[in-house]
Amino acid sequence: MADSDKKTKTSPDAKKSTLGITVKKGEDMPEWYSQVVLKAKLADYSPIKGCMIIRPYGYSIWQSIQDYFNRVLKELKVENAYFPLFIPESFFMKEAEHAEGFKPEVAWIESKPAGDSEENQERLALRPTSETIMYDSYSRWIRSWRDLPLRINQWCNVVRWEVKDVKLFLRSREFLWQEGHCVYETEEQADSEARMILDEYAKLAEELLAVPVIKGRKTEKEKFAGAKTTYTIEAFMPDGKALQMGTSHNLGQGFAKAFGIQFLGADEEYHYPWQTSWGFSTRLIGSVVMVHGDDKGLVLPPRIAPVKVVIVPILFEDSRDEVLAKAQEIQDLLSEFEPVLDDRDEYSAGWKFNDWELKGVPIRIEIGPKDLAEEQAVIARRDTGKKEFVKMKDLKEIVAQQLDDIQKSLLERARKFLDESTAEAANWSDFKELISQKKMVLAPFCCEVECEDEIKSETQGVTSRCIPLEKPRELQKDEKCFHCGKPAKELVYFSRNY
Repeated sequence: MADSDKKTKTSPDAKKSTLGITVKKGEDMPEWYSQVVLKAKLADYSPIKGCMIIRPYGYSIWQSIQDYFNRVLKELKVENAYFPLFIPESFFMKEAEHAEGFKPEVAWIESKPAGDSEENQERLALRPTSETIMYDSYSRWIRSWRDLPLRINQWCNVVRWEVKDVKLFLRSREFLWQEGHCVYETEEQADSEARMILDEYAKLAEELLAVPVIKGRKTEKEKFAGAKTTYTIEAFMPDGKALQMGTSHNLGQGFAKAFGIQFLGADEEYHYPWQTSWGFSTRLIGSVVMVHGDDKGLVLPPRIAPVKVVIVPILFEDSRDEVLAKAQEIQDLLSEFEPVLDDRDEYSAGWKFNDWELKGVPIRIEIGPKDLAEEQAVIARRDTGKKEFVKMKDLKEIVAQQLDDIQKSLLERARKFLDESTAEAANWSDFKELISQKKMVLAPFCCEVECEDEIKSETQGVTSRCIPLEKPRELQKDEKCFHCGKPAKELVYFSRNY
């Protein structure tokens, strides 16, 4: 939907009546997705075309991802830093393949800052990625083998100007990400650590977000501009499209040569180092919405949920004070989970149930006057909707167990979907049929760019996603490319994608 579609003003009563999701996920996923993101208050459309606003509820999920990954970075001895948003045009021109690859996406500042001298009137780009601005500094910082490895990460915003209509969290002109940029003495070190980062990305996706992924290597056509090898993790969404969740690149020595990065080795000779870059973005939040959400709204894995537990008291005039007091006791008892006590007067308990379900809170605890005498409360799980009575003395233990079980169950359910959504094709006819069934298709492929271009054209957008690192089977010597019939070089996953 275009940004302008979101501008209609509604009355407070109308807003209340449209609180819930009005379409089913399986019937109109694009509209369902937009409604969930907007109504759960994860994000909003911006008055700037192609841009988005991340609201506090959505940003807190991003902070959970940052907190998790910052711990990983610390263990790997990667240091956080920050480099300028503005990149001189001459920096892009130093690495030809990189410059050509990002040419359609770069936003340029054409006006020159007042007061700049004539010799400093170069065009500036708004960073689409930071290789060039960072490697100019690396050329001054690296002198000896003792300066290596150099491992730096930055959390920042980037700008990709080709986007016209924003898809919240999935595609926008400006988005948030992390990008690591490391320098090594040898190719073996660089490639090993590029693969190690990919493993960490897969672990983040599966253990934190409960989104299963396929680890793989990009084809020549799909690899990062300027890279020697691009590794990727690919998830599969319920509408039959793959989502690239993160990439890790072995950049080879091309950028080092372009930017004059050299080091004096232990052998007293000068060498060009080997480099890697790697990153993931706020599109991870979009993957969580699509993979786990249902017709009621968000379903959040507990490890990233801004609110893990909500307590909703069932209030009547004659027992109000007693029920609120017990609800407060429960909040204190469960303090390690930072539960929210929803004691708002202006809404009914049923309205609150729907509101917190829309926001994907993993566990809801209900407490009413009938529960006081029994010293119990009701626990409702967001993922299954199952309710059970739990004695107060057992509440803390049961909540901890259920949060762990919800996290595990969401991953198991998503993995089952991924397994059921992948299939293998040996020929072009079977391939097209499986794609029409919204599958991710594994097929023997020649890996030639021209053939891949034809596949994309003839299927209106299907692309290679990756050459899997963990191969489902070995490629046979006599296998032919499913499309052109030439000798196959790899088994490759294909699908439509975001």
